[in-house]
Amino acid sequence: MCMQKWQKNNALVQIFAIFLVFIVLTNQIAAQQTGKPESIQMLTQVLYSSFSNFTSLFDPGVTEELKFCIEDADAEWEAAFNFTDNTDFLTECVKLTKGDVLKRLCTAAEVKFYSQLLTKGGGRGNLKPNKNCNLSSWAPGCEPGWACSVGENPVHLKDAKEMPPRILDCQPCCEGFFCPRGLTCMIPCPLGAYCPLSNLNDDSGACDPYHYQPPPGQANHSCGGADVWADVQSTPELFCSAGFYCPTTALKIPCTKGHYCRTGSTTQSSCYKLAICESQSENQNITAYGVMFFGGITLILLIIYNCSGQVLSSREKKQAKSRERAAKSARETVQAREKWKSAKEIARKHATGLQSQLSRTFSRKKYVSQQDPHKVPSHARSRSEAALPPLPLGMSQAKAKKQTNLTKMVQELDEDPDSHEGFNIEIGDKNIKKPKAKQLQTKSQIFKYAYGQIEKEKALQEQNKNLTFSGVISMASDIEIRTRPPIEVCFKDLTLTLKGKNKHLLRCVSGKLSPGRISAVMGPSGAGKTTFLSALTGKAAGCTMTGVILINGKPEPMQSYKKIIGFVPQDDIVHGNLTVEENLWFSARCRLASDLPKPEKVLVVERVIESLGLQPVRDSLVGTVEKRGISGGQRKRVNVGLEMVMEPSLLILDEPTSGLDSSSSQLLLRATRREALEGVNICMVVHQPSYTLFRMFDDLILLAKGGLTVYHGPVKTVEEYFAGIGITVPDRVNPPDHFIDILEGIVKLPTTGVSYKDLPLRWMLHNGYPVPPDMLDSSGSRTSSVGENSADGGASPATATSDQSGGDMWSDVKSNVAQKKDRMKFNFLAWTDLSHRKTPGVLLQYKYFLGRVGKQRLREARIQAVDFLILLLAGLCLGTLAEVSDETFGANGYLYTVIAVPLLTKIAALRSFSLDKLHYWRESSSGMSGLAYFMAKDTVDHINTIIKPAVYLSMFYFFNNPRSSILDNYLVLLCVVYCVTGIAYALAIYFEPGQAQLWSVLLPVVLTLIARQEDNGSFTGTLGNYIYTKWALEAFIIANAKRYSGVWLITRCGALSKKGFALDHWYPCLIKLILLGVISRCVAFLLLITFQKK
Repeated sequence: MCMQKWQKNNALVQIFAIFLVFIVLTNQIAAQQTGKPESIQMLTQVLYSSFSNFTSLFDPGVTEELKFCIEDADAEWEAAFNFTDNTDFLTECVKLTKGDVLKRLCTAAEVKFYSQLLTKGGGRGNLKPNKNCNLSSWAPGCEPGWACSVGENPVHLKDAKEMPPRILDCQPCCEGFFCPRGLTCMIPCPLGAYCPLSNLNDDSGACDPYHYQPPPGQANHSCGGADVWADVQSTPELFCSAGFYCPTTALKIPCTKGHYCRTGSTTQSSCYKLAICESQSENQNITAYGVMFFGGITLILLIIYNCSGQVLSSREKKQAKSRERAAKSARETVQAREKWKSAKEIARKHATGLQSQLSRTFSRKKYVSQQDPHKVPSHARSRSEAALPPLPLGMSQAKAKKQTNLTKMVQELDEDPDSHEGFNIEIGDKNIKKPKAKQLQTKSQIFKYAYGQIEKEKALQEQNKNLTFSGVISMASDIEIRTRPPIEVCFKDLTLTLKGKNKHLLRCVSGKLSPGRISAVMGPSGAGKTTFLSALTGKAAGCTMTGVILINGKPEPMQSYKKIIGFVPQDDIVHGNLTVEENLWFSARCRLASDLPKPEKVLVVERVIESLGLQPVRDSLVGTVEKRGISGGQRKRVNVGLEMVMEPSLLILDEPTSGLDSSSSQLLLRATRREALEGVNICMVVHQPSYTLFRMFDDLILLAKGGLTVYHGPVKTVEEYFAGIGITVPDRVNPPDHFIDILEGIVKLPTTGVSYKDLPLRWMLHNGYPVPPDMLDSSGSRTSSVGENSADGGASPATATSDQSGGDMWSDVKSNVAQKKDRMKFNFLAWTDLSHRKTPGVLLQYKYFLGRVGKQRLREARIQAVDFLILLLAGLCLGTLAEVSDETFGANGYLYTVIAVPLLTKIAALRSFSLDKLHYWRESSSGMSGLAYFMAKDTVDHINTIIKPAVYLSMFYFFNNPRSSILDNYLVLLCVVYCVTGIAYALAIYFEPGQAQLWSVLLPVVLTLIARQEDNGSFTGTLGNYIYTKWALEAFIIANAKRYSGVWLITRCGALSKKGFALDHWYPCLIKLILLGVISRCVAFLLLITFQKK
């Protein structure tokens, strides 16, 4: 490691030796040309011309070894030794030395010898003794700031092995050159340095502005020129001071007003128009531009937000108006049709009475064939004509023809009262034939079609209040109800045992769920009701299931039908920042058949909204914990509606009526009753419903503690069955309440010899089911054991003792591992789709998800604004406190940036998935695309990825004004934000919200501390090469270091060498950050689809 460092420093020193080769070209004319002004000028030009094109003489290994800090050697040479603008200091040196300047310059061997100080990491110190400066021979030129000549001896500047004898005619070093202590030659100072002759300070005895002292006792030895060139921290006096610029190395000029000059400047830079630059300004104050930049970003965001909000609101208002007009038109049409039918029936009855009267009056008269047609009796005309009054005697033929047309229309309406052709109440003429759903294009037409169908269904339901399932099927052609594929679920001897503990959650459950019927699952707490639903849907993770489940008589997995199965969870998992209609409409678009026309989808959504009584709140936000929205009962109905809009064939609900009042529960049950009339198989868990609700169910599954069946059959016969075993329901007592109280042991049974613990056994014996041996004990003690030791689903007697003794920790671990394993298995297994429903593909679902997430982000604008404000304050504080100094190329300021920006970005990015995991788990279990969901979230977050770096730099950059461009800083910060956003996704998905926030805070701090460690072979040093903070810090410093040249060359190479950075690593660092962002997103997606909870 030390050898490698020495080689870099050795190669660096060779830069100073290369320029000395120009002496080879001018050595022949040096002595002859002195003393003449034109000769001096010519010598000056030849002297400088030798500086150019020096890189062709480089050692082949020098460029390779120094490429970490020098990308283009020619360009760096031009930046350091291009004196074409002003060669006055060279002319003055030629005059001062009387043309002997070429013999005073250092050879390659002397410069290489001077490199001893640089290999030690500094620019000051004592050189080892050499031929010219040693203990026995110490010429005046060996003192700092002085140099000597070789005299008449020949000089071979390319000779890097032997130093020439140089002890003659010692003089102070020329201005613009520096003469190290221990050497008797001169080296030109690079551009950006200020190397004047020094003056003796009487107080300190030092040669100002340098720090050396003249040798004592030598009155003729005065202060000389500069004595060293090294990094800015070791030799700050050599650098042109801040607030001044040095066009040559021997001239320093103060900056004028309206300009600024950084340390080591060769020219003064003009300030921007709005910047504040007084005379001798070190930097320009461009805070005003930062404020303008941030104001511009804010204005753009406000315009986008307001325009988007107005577009959304205007679109919603326009859609609401169209919907209201369509609903009003449909209601008026139905009302007019009903009024016409009522009027026609009244007229028909009146005509019938009149006909009977006329028949009796004129029964004895003969029929006259040529009587006035207007006087033809009513029985000679049609029923519809009889319903109309006769024409007056004075009516014209045109009016008579019009009346005949009206009569014809009435006849058509009489023949087909529900036809869409016929008398139009609004326009008084025949309607155009109603178009099909696929032909409807405008929203007005779509809504008119949907509400027309809904009003028609209402009218038919009103006429057939007591309609059964078969009756609904018979009228399906009238209201165009689409048939759904039936799902019949049969289960026999269903037993569920917890892995690792051998505990029974369900036991010997047998029965059937039929299409068109509503089955209620009831029982006390711990009876395994929810577990029963999970077992039916194949989601019982961590359990061993025995028994048989048949779907339509075939042993097929329930997951194969997930596209037509709706599962309503117990918790109301609904997007609170969307409206009721938006929640339902999104579920319908993603889960209904992709080939279903849009009018039909609108009809489905409107039908669900109407049936659930959500019409008044359809445009209201559902609401969250922080922001109140609709009521709890309405939220519960929206939770159910999310599954109803996908037109399921099997609908499973977990406690949908919990927390609802009686009216809301009845409204919900009526909506599910309508679904059942369409052939949907419905099964729900309910807790002690009222008697009215209880009678609305078709079947009842009553479970006891331990997951044992007490009753499974029609609701109408449940009281009869219990009465047969001696259990009667008292008067004015709700039957389900009474049965559950019995199973809880609250109500004591009459002395009939039946214990509530024997009820599951009685049911098995009643139906002839096989009974486990442990339940056949005549005393019922084993059955009692099952009931008492079942806390959450019950336990078998074999494990009761172990549970009572405290449980086994190892069993818990095995059970948890088994659950996670099963969940991963469920997520990765590819199930054969037997639902025969083709839902939208990934790209189309991505479009739907993108629209939904975009709306959510617009409604979270305040939270986004707070994120931007915090970033703005962070940029302001760090830009003010952590200055980007020239000595470290801004390492300290960028170090805090690498900590602050990722920390704030991660915390904000956690919201993308931390709060929506439950929603994703529900949606993915129904067949929605997880990839579309993830990509939509990430796409919308790209807006923050683009804006946040600009917001931060609007303060940090314009308060610091580093030498690197704002574009370079933005690109680095853009890659950093993209990288850490992906890491935040993985943290948000895998950890709980509190833990994810803790990790988001710790990671940037810890990784930045590791990134600062030097790569000295230790574990932390090696680890630092593979973390994003090191890549980000390196990219920032490289972008800044590229802007330093000339006198900064040694400082740049030394700083980069110490940190292990290289100028050509800028693009690789950005690529690494982007790749890590992509990899972290892939990991986050795998975690999303793998580690799903129940």
